[in-house]
Amino acid sequence: MQAILLAGGLGTRLRSVVADRPKPMALIEGRPFMEYLIRQLKSQGIEKIIFAVGYKGSMVEAYFQDGKSFGIQASYAYEEALLGTAGAIKNAGWQITDDWFYVLNADTFYQMDYGRLWRVKEEQRLDFALVLRQVEDVSRYGRAVLCQGMLTGFNEKTQEAVPGTINGGVYLMNRSLLSEIPEGKVSLENEMIPRWMAAGRRLGGVVNEGYFIDIGVPEDYFRFQEDVKKGEIPW
Repeated sequence: MQAILLAGGLGTRLRSVVADRPKPMALIEGRPFMEYLIRQLKSQGIEKIIFAVGYKGSMVEAYFQDGKSFGIQASYAYEEALLGTAGAIKNAGWQITDDWFYVLNADTFYQMDYGRLWRVKEEQRLDFALVLRQVEDVSRYGRAVLCQGMLTGFNEKTQEAVPGTINGGVYLMNRSLLSEIPEGKVSLENEMIPRWMAAGRRLGGVVNEGYFIDIGVPEDYFRFQEDVKKGEIPW
């Protein structure tokens, strides 16, 4: 199985503590954050990794190279300008050879059974599957709603501090969708997913309760370091 890792962001919010490297390469106990993510993917049979890189992307390639030392097959898609999430997927899409592939943010660690997303895709005959997560306050993010496995609401804004589900940032896509993404800077979350929903595409997914962290801000970066030290993230 193939996966695209979105690693092209500038990481400006983390720059105060990680200034010399791309955010997904921030060191955790001597290893880049992204290495923990790749180890999780490999353990579940996802061994062909396309790194969608931009800012200091050569550092990613210099570390992972062809991937053999990490038990994966690695390739790279460079962005000359910021392309957004869907634009980055489009830019890397020419390297996709499987009918289905995973997409995930390279600065986020989310423990889950990736096969579960595959199974719901099969059961619901989906074109696109995604993972949601439960939070105490959806007003901070924008609510995403599943009804019997089908996506019925996405990025719904609310002023109420109420619990609910939001986008977890892990996707399983059919390769045919690549041709529908325009060239240039395009957002998956704000443009393509709403567009596919409006067009009647079959979008659905699962709610996952596993460990989640996004190291985009210093406090979460330091928290992940502590969690690794405590053994909450197995190596």
